[in-house]
Parts: sequence; C-alpha cells; structure tokens
Amino acid sequence: MVNFAYVIGDRETGECVLIDPAYAVNELIDIVEGDDMRVTGVLATHYHPDHIGGSMMGFNIEGITTLLERIHVPIHVQKAEVDSVVKVTGVSPTDLSAHEPGDVITVGSLDITMVHTPGHTPGSQCFLVRGALVSGDTLFLDSCGRTDLPDSNVEDMYDSLNTLARLPDDTIVLPGHLYSPAPAAYLGEIKERNIVYKPKTKEAWMMMFRRD
Repeated sequence: MVNFAYVIGDRETGECVLIDPAYAVNELIDIVEGDDMRVTGVLATHYHPDHIGGSMMGFNIEGITTLLERIHVPIHVQKAEVDSVVKVTGVSPTDLSAHEPGDVITVGSLDITMVHTPGHTPGSQCFLVRGALVSGDTLFLDSCGRTDLPDSNVEDMYDSLNTLARLPDDTIVLPGHLYSPAPAAYLGEIKERNIVYKPKTKEAWMMMFRRD
C-alpha cells in the first residue's frame, strides 16, 4: 500500500506520538526507543486497516492491536469513528480517546491540532503542527482520498479540501501514501498542480468527481 507512518516528538522531554502505525509496529517502536524517545500515544487519521490495522483484502495487518500488546497508550481518534475503529481492529472502546474537531494534543512542548476532514471517511482527520500538515488520505500531492467507498462523501471531501486550502501556502503537506515521486510538498505547490483544486465551485467539483 506504500503507506507512511510518522513520528512527532519533543527531544527535550523524550515524548512522541506515532501516526498511523499499521505495518511493522514493533519495528517502529524499536526505532523510537533506539532514538531515546518513548511513545505516549497514537494518532489515527482514519479507521481503514492500512492505517490502524485489521483485515484487508485477505491479509491481517497488525496495527494498533499489536501496539497495545506492547505499550498501553491512548489511541486518539475522531469521535465519529470510535465505533468503526473498534469494529475494524477489535480493540476496546476504553483504549480510544475520542476527540472533537479542533482538539489539541500536547506532546512535550508541541501542540498538535486535530483538523476534522470528512470525505474519505466520516471521521478522517489531519494533524497540524508547526507549519506541517500530516494529511492522511484526505489530501495527496496529486490527488485526494477515494470518495467512492461505502462511508465516503463527495461533498464533504470538497469542503475538507477547501478547509485545508486556507492554510498558509508554505505549509508542508505529508500525505498518508507515497502516490507521487516526492514524499512531501508545500501546500501552495499542491494547489497549483493538483487536479482536486481545479474546480472552483462545489457544482463543478460534483460534476467532476461524483459517481452515480
């Protein structure tokens, strides 16, 4: 799936969070601990198994279930996806920390804002920290997340992409998958070349992306 997992942390306190640790979970924890950091939480962009673990296309992806067997930390999700995360992964609701849009997670001296961006899934979220945006499956460098899945919503995706477009152009976008030659880009560059920003009205967007 060419997924990305991210680590955001504070060197001074040694605290960090993992974003979307689906694959090679123990290896990710080993890397963090080998760098004299400790995992204090997990941030999930959305409930799909290739981001948090579970069964997908006949494969079992370890994800947060394996992580919680080794370290017990809160899994931060949007409130709208608590039931879906439990269903997909089998974790207990008590393992999850449910959030409202705009909530802030503090890791050491770092404030991470949870930006609710429904469209790909109802509770998809991005994470904004110090001029960088971890965009999950909401915004890729040359496209956006699929909107033809059972829980997807084309109109919501339009609104979410426009919410992100209002961020500063020098925001560094870090997507959930390597679907472009580069792993990251500035938001201003993405808005200039990405097809999802070509329609200038919701009506034009719906004509281009709706699948009846």
